[in-house]
Amino acid sequence: MHIHTLDKWRHIHDYSTRNDKGERRTQYVLLLTAITMVAEIIAGTVYGSMALLADGWHMGTHVAAFLITIFAYRYARKHAQSPAFAFGTGKVTVLGGFSSAVALAVVALVMLVESLERIMNPETIQFNQAIAVAGIGLLVNIVSAIMLSDDHDHDHGHDHHHDHNLRAAYMHVLADAMTSLLAIFALLGGKYIGWNWLDPVMGIVGALVITRWAYSLLRETGPILLDVSIEKDYQQAIQEVIENDADNRVSDIHVWKVGANHYAAIISLVTHFPNTMDHYKSLLRDFHKLSHITIEVQECKETPCIPVVKNTVP
Repeated sequence: MHIHTLDKWRHIHDYSTRNDKGERRTQYVLLLTAITMVAEIIAGTVYGSMALLADGWHMGTHVAAFLITIFAYRYARKHAQSPAFAFGTGKVTVLGGFSSAVALAVVALVMLVESLERIMNPETIQFNQAIAVAGIGLLVNIVSAIMLSDDHDHDHGHDHHHDHNLRAAYMHVLADAMTSLLAIFALLGGKYIGWNWLDPVMGIVGALVITRWAYSLLRETGPILLDVSIEKDYQQAIQEVIENDADNRVSDIHVWKVGANHYAAIISLVTHFPNTMDHYKSLLRDFHKLSHITIEVQECKETPCIPVVKNTVP
């Protein structure tokens, strides 16, 4: 019977991204964005500006995204050590980003339909009031971008540098600032040149911008949620390091993300000369992306051992 604890041999499964500074600043930006969102939606409806209304709804998607961001931070932190999650809560923030992308796509579709309807059935626009509100929205976007960019650009910690939540929040305000500029441009064109058609057209452009952002976020988060393998070259390098030691042959290898910045690896190898687990893990010490390594060693007792094709990655 063992008389010692097993703590020495247990893995830590806390792969969640923690960024207290980024979370706090996201809360401030959430408050500013929510206030501006309400003002722009009301003003766009009252003054008949589709571009302004689109900007307001675009801000609404950011409010939802910021709420998801904050929830993901807190949920991941609260359940980081929960045994209910096999590899911890590292993917909670990734799932939040994926959910935000789906919501963005839906809102973009609604904006597109509404803009096309405005092209077919134009409405009277009160330009002065609409331009004033859009200018306030742009100012809020600039302030929000500065608040988030300070943490996004200057905090070079490993976890923070790959913080999907913070990056999503930062990209949200940048996209919103651009949409505000489009709205102001459309309203100025309508007021001084008489190009009223610019307003719904800018609504369409805003919808396309949101769609593109949503697509890029889906492409970034989707593979992580589906446990897509690490790059083939990186996985091949892992296999080569192991097979260059003694007569080891890798029979099976899986490397996938368990969090925004962490990878897990399960490796099965066959050898005539089995060694300790610490020995095999030491071979991989330079692969810093690997946070959780499980190695299965099978002793080959046949002479000669049935060869395994080298340099192949399942």
